[in-house]
Amino acid sequence: MIEKIKSENMDLLFEAVLTLETVDDCYRFFDDLCTSLELKAFAQRLHVARLLDEHKVYNSIVTETGASTATISRVNRSLKDGNDGYNIVFDRLKERNLLK
Repeated sequence: MIEKIKSENMDLLFEAVLTLETVDDCYRFFDDLCTSLELKAFAQRLHVARLLDEHKVYNSIVTETGASTATISRVNRSLKDGNDGYNIVFDRLKERNLLK
């Protein structure tokens, strides 16, 4: 699945992200890179993934996040059959005490 997006340009993008050192750096870079709607969509998906990881039900996730059931299903599919990206991030956030 990763192969369908892999490219030199993507490598450069991800290397650029890895150079960011602070949350403020991230705000600056991502504000330049993305629209506010794109960023809000990313944040919403991460929130949905966190709630699914906590075994919340779709109805409560819709209420809490405003995400569509289609978005919730897509994120759920990624959690179950994806590349473990969400789990990597959640584990690292927990290690840093930024997530319960």
